[in-house]
Amino acid sequence: MFIVKVPGINAEDKAKGCERSGNAILKILKEEIFSNEQGKAVEFAKLDLEEIHLDNLNLGITNKLIYENSFESFEEKLRIVFLGGDHSISYSITRAFFDYCENNGKKPCLIVFDAHADLMPCASAFPMNRNWLRKLIEDGFPADSILLAGVRNTDEKEIKFMKEKGIRCISMNILNENLQEACDTLMEFANGKELYVSLDIDVVDPAFAPATSYKEPGGLSSRQMIYLIQRINKIKNLRAMDITEINEAKDASYLTIKLGAKILSEII
Repeated sequence: MFIVKVPGINAEDKAKGCERSGNAILKILKEEIFSNEQGKAVEFAKLDLEEIHLDNLNLGITNKLIYENSFESFEEKLRIVFLGGDHSISYSITRAFFDYCENNGKKPCLIVFDAHADLMPCASAFPMNRNWLRKLIEDGFPADSILLAGVRNTDEKEIKFMKEKGIRCISMNILNENLQEACDTLMEFANGKELYVSLDIDVVDPAFAPATSYKEPGGLSSRQMIYLIQRINKIKNLRAMDITEINEAKDASYLTIKLGAKILSEII
């Protein structure tokens, strides 16, 4: 398993602290999580770890470094987990993922777990956490290969864009009513494609993951999130995943970071 720390942030001051979450998650994984729920030992010393060293004051260089390192990783590694950072890092990573798929004749698939659609209009060259997905689609990623799950607070501009582009969405109500069936839908959607999963921790209810920048009540429980990840981990064509928006600076109890480490343990 190849794990890449991507300490990038491009958001309001609320996101400051997210750049430190990768190290915090790995520390908990090493010191407190001995095995995952399938009984597989977490052999921390055998993990392949890397960090993309970034300067968040220079977004041009930051996005270039994320893209180039990610593209190289897709070419060389079979399965990758990227640890953010805020959700803006997913733009350059998934651009690299799309280009990798195009170059290798593979069809990309992107499943995004998020309380927000991240489809607000983007006027700058470097998208923020609230509009990275819109910028990705406008730059060529096929909208019919994207599925949003857990979204529960959307702007009218985002709703219009989703309808125009035909972006599929599994609501929180559907997830909550029949989680197993929702997982079946996710797996069917990803069938025959190269799969990338992007996880904004705010898809989880703030009662279980309070240390995030934009809290939205009514989300998944930590138990539901872990079940989803366990099911997704069984998808053979899962190539990569990111975990974003965990804010170490806001996590006095380390509850959110521990959940991030728990999620990571189910993937490795």
